[in-house]
Amino acid sequence: MRPVHILLAAAALLALTACSAEKDVTKPAPEGVAAAERAAGIPSAPTGDARDAYLDAIAAVDPQLVVDEERAIDAGRNQCSSIASPKADALAAQRFGTDARPLTDAQGKRLNAALRETLCP
Repeated sequence: MRPVHILLAAAALLALTACSAEKDVTKPAPEGVAAAERAAGIPSAPTGDARDAYLDAIAAVDPQLVVDEERAIDAGRNQCSSIASPKADALAAQRFGTDARPLTDAQGKRLNAALRETLCP
């Protein structure tokens, strides 16, 4: 399970337990999810010029990584939560790579550099 999925599930549970009986508890508040993501080190999805700069930086590592822009953005946002890890380069290679197109730790290191410059706080 991807870290963002774990965080979303946790945020949903927190939102459900924090609601009063008068509210519809079937849907977590969007701001609660965003707060949980921020607390975990996951930034908001970039927009406008910031989005373009991020995608350009990722494409500089491998242009195929931005064919699916939303996947590239999700991978980058999730990687921000692990960027300080001693295994950050390998984690980036896993998050951005696929079975059909695996990435090396060296590419992961370049991705992390791009993330620090564009997306990760």
